[in-house]
Amino acid sequence: MANAKQHDLTLISNGLNAETQNYARGKDAVVISVSDILDESMLLNLKGLGINKIMTRSKDTAHIDLVKAGDLNIQIANAPFEDQSPKGLAEQTVRNLNLWGLEKCVGKACCCLNDCAKKIK
Repeated sequence: MANAKQHDLTLISNGLNAETQNYARGKDAVVISVSDILDESMLLNLKGLGINKIMTRSKDTAHIDLVKAGDLNIQIANAPFEDQSPKGLAEQTVRNLNLWGLEKCVGKACCCLNDCAKKIK
């Protein structure tokens, strides 16, 4: 499952924080790690930069304020599948980006607190 040039990706090695958030400007989504803390302030900043989708490369979402994300209509996805290897996480990330690109829900990876009219099982 390769990107196959379906997405315009900008990869940075630093975590997402106040100093790096401007790299998200003009993007639809950001992909974060469990060490990136997305509190209310960071979510407001990301929304202001145009971010509407956030994918965390982890099962855990405790580092994301899901209530505030819902209030801002930011879709959140995680990596819920058993394969948590780097390859498995990359495949889950591309899968979620592909589904979002088709304007579909990411199914089991969906962490949105809002109801999704397009939710898949």
